[in-house]
Amino acid sequence: MVSEFPTDVFEEHRPVLVAVAYRMLGRVADAEDVVQDAWLRWTAREREQVAEPRAYLVRITTRLAIDRLRQIQTRRESYVGPWLPEPIVTDIGHTIPDPAERTVLAESVSLAVLVVLESLSPLERAVFVLREAFGLPYGEIAAALERSEAAVRQLAGRARRHVEERRPRYDVDPDACRELTERFLAAATGGDLKGLLALLADDARLIGDGGGLSKAPPRIMYSADKIARFLCAVSGSASGLEYRLTEINGAPALLVLSDGKPDTVLQLGIVDGRIQCVYIVRNPDKLIGVTSM
Repeated sequence: MVSEFPTDVFEEHRPVLVAVAYRMLGRVADAEDVVQDAWLRWTAREREQVAEPRAYLVRITTRLAIDRLRQIQTRRESYVGPWLPEPIVTDIGHTIPDPAERTVLAESVSLAVLVVLESLSPLERAVFVLREAFGLPYGEIAAALERSEAAVRQLAGRARRHVEERRPRYDVDPDACRELTERFLAAATGGDLKGLLALLADDARLIGDGGGLSKAPPRIMYSADKIARFLCAVSGSASGLEYRLTEINGAPALLVLSDGKPDTVLQLGIVDGRIQCVYIVRNPDKLIGVTSM
């Protein structure tokens, strides 16, 4: 029988509900809205009929997230410039002792993987998140989505192949990533063109998300030369900024502060010791989640 204190039960499972919703939607505000809607459904439910609260709440949250994802996909079609997920501060490197588990969790929330998940259908994304990130059994996922287990297995296989084909294979050693990020910061802030070119892969790309609210490249930028020259030009006009190295979405990243407020989150995708991709989030609406640092 479920506890007579519904708030306690819900709060116990809130972290996993937020985690599911964020991976589904890529934005903290949307995830929190979905979890709030799940709370309203939970309080209206005859909870004595709920044998497994966690499974029930995950099921509600997943369905609500699918509905929300279908709504916001139209909104994203009119988004100004490239779209990146909202960065979140994580502490996977310190709280998860097992390296294999740490890698799985970090990848499930990484900016690169969340970008790839945008190209899945809502149902494929739900199956992928529940199966790959949370390890739910196919039968439980089938119940959550009101689909047959066979259909869920098909969706899972299709989603997994799609993600495997499209997601970049970045280096995951946090110490190496942190060291290269520090070298990148020194070169970029110093206007060191040669230093940046030595760090960037020849076919590197830069993805900047300003959302039309902050300055950022309006399109994906390609080639080490263009990226290095752009960063040197930007560094020449930057002043009074504070830089913090932290863990964002499971990997080392730079949080740039202006007058004490988050201005930019920058993260590098690294392959064989060279920078393959530079992710820059400057949309102020997406930096709310890092303001508590």
